[in-house]
Amino acid sequence: MKQHPEIHKTANFAVLSVSYEKADAETRSKFAFFDEHIKDFVHSIHEGNMGDAFVVSTCNRTEIYTTSHNYLLVAEEFCKTTGVALTDFIKYANIFTREEALNHLFRVAAGLESQIIGDFEIIGQIKNAYNRFKKEKKNSNPYLERAINSSIQISKKIKNETGISNGAASVSYAAVHYILNHQKQISDKNILLLGTGEIGQNTVENLVKHIYKPRIKVMNRTSEKAEKIAEKYKIPHIAFSDLETELKNTDILIVATGAAHPIIHQNHFPNGKETLVIDLSIPNNVEKNITTNPNVNLVDVDELSAHISNTMEQRKKEIPKAEKIIKEMTKDFTEWEKKRKLAPKIHHFKAVLKNMERNEMHNIHKKHKYVDVHDMVLSEKLVQKITNRFAKYIIDHPWKAEEISQLMHEILVEHPNNEFNEKH
Repeated sequence: MKQHPEIHKTANFAVLSVSYEKADAETRSKFAFFDEHIKDFVHSIHEGNMGDAFVVSTCNRTEIYTTSHNYLLVAEEFCKTTGVALTDFIKYANIFTREEALNHLFRVAAGLESQIIGDFEIIGQIKNAYNRFKKEKKNSNPYLERAINSSIQISKKIKNETGISNGAASVSYAAVHYILNHQKQISDKNILLLGTGEIGQNTVENLVKHIYKPRIKVMNRTSEKAEKIAEKYKIPHIAFSDLETELKNTDILIVATGAAHPIIHQNHFPNGKETLVIDLSIPNNVEKNITTNPNVNLVDVDELSAHISNTMEQRKKEIPKAEKIIKEMTKDFTEWEKKRKLAPKIHHFKAVLKNMERNEMHNIHKKHKYVDVHDMVLSEKLVQKITNRFAKYIIDHPWKAEEISQLMHEILVEHPNNEFNEKH
């Protein structure tokens, strides 16, 4: 059987991605795209008739998604807007086009391209970024709209049907995960977080997110930082000088400081109070010998990292399931795109049949002075049935779509059967 080349290709869709894979944090920060850039960027690409584009910018990636016929022109406008050189951007950018671009978007939405596999935070960021651009542009792009909606569906389906986001995958969440699994009546426990750097802030966020009305207090050697975190999360902050007093009432101590030597010692736990101490610091900021007190339990980064390693191994096993879902959803998207591209030909074919139907009904009415309602219903069904067959044929054989459509036009429009029309 002769094989026909598949002429269908996805639309002019491209993704230009600068991510943690090629660029370190300092480099990525140069390409950060902020909300105040959106207006100028959208205006410039539409003034230049470059099509549509939007930008997703997070701590791990900055990506341009565009349906432009020339994605490099869009990249150039992005660089002008953000004040970076195009050569610098291209040096760090991975460029995906057409089917590869669509697959990349779906993989990002699925958490497969995240620095931590199974991190679904990115899908919300993609959705919000697209909506901000759409609001500025004041209308939507059908292709991008469908692609974003498909991304959201993929993310939900993978989250619900696989275990790719199960378990703790960051040190801050691993600490909270450990507390959830090893402590009872957590809402009644007094939690003290010592240290309000990035890990400390992430830990507070996870505590607030996963524990109902947690009793948290924050402490930092620089009180201004503690005050800011306390204000943000509506929790109390304690002066560092009150550490020893506060520890007497603490059930769970989380240490996320950046000191060169331990700052929590054995003498901080003189009584028999049961205390869980979690040390998130590197190097360790809690002395190992605190566990000579049998009522004190110490968990450090090494132990939490072992949990994370196990989690990542389990998540990796779920990747084939996620990729299967992406493959299925990509097939649905491709079918939609085929129909969308061929829709004008299908609508034209149906319009010709409807015109023939109206002429015949008019002739019947002239001859018999009425038209039976059942005949009208039957003719409408026949028109739809023939249209459906035509549509299915050209969708299944896209390489023949132009030829078949032209042939039908010649038969039905350019060379109509006048003799048949006259007799009837």
